[in-house]
Amino acid sequence: MKKPIIFAVLLSLLSLGMIEKTISNEKTIELNINEEFDLVQWQKQKEECTIDSLRLVTIYHQGELDNFLSAIGQRESSNRYHVTNKWGYMGKYQFGKSTLRGLGFDVTRKEFLSNPELQEEAMLSLLLHNKEKLQKYIDVFDGKRINGMLITESGILAAAHLGGQGSVKRYFKHGKVFKDGYGTKITSYMDTFSGYDIQLN
Repeated sequence: MKKPIIFAVLLSLLSLGMIEKTISNEKTIELNINEEFDLVQWQKQKEECTIDSLRLVTIYHQGELDNFLSAIGQRESSNRYHVTNKWGYMGKYQFGKSTLRGLGFDVTRKEFLSNPELQEEAMLSLLLHNKEKLQKYIDVFDGKRINGMLITESGILAAAHLGGQGSVKRYFKHGKVFKDGYGTKITSYMDTFSGYDIQLN
């Protein structure tokens, strides 16, 4: 009599365990479904945040570039598009005719001075051209200090605008400091216009 009773008790316990296991599996399946749903929502929110972040970064870099260009223009011409100095340098950024021709802008002085959009296009073209030619110097010296002066990409490109890329190379190679017709040193531009996060591509 005892064996059948024990067997019945064991069978009952086993049945309860199977039921509990089945319930446990159902809960796991339900939990997994919820986790997958949450994962999809999380991924969507992550993508939206990434897009918003990229927009903010783009706006930030555009603002930095605008500030940089305005600062250069202020130093060169008080941000006046129509001026020409005594050496014949023209416009907001004081372009020479040879530089414009080298960049592919075949225009008359009148055409150039009367077209602010063209002047801005020429400046961006010059910055991109100089960055390409000076990239290895930017890679080596960006973030370093020379004679207490912080070297950055924006400072290097500003110096190249003042004295040409060749003068910047000679400075880094031999320590020679170019001066323009007014006696302004490229190191002055390199220092003054340092630290703009312009991110030119």
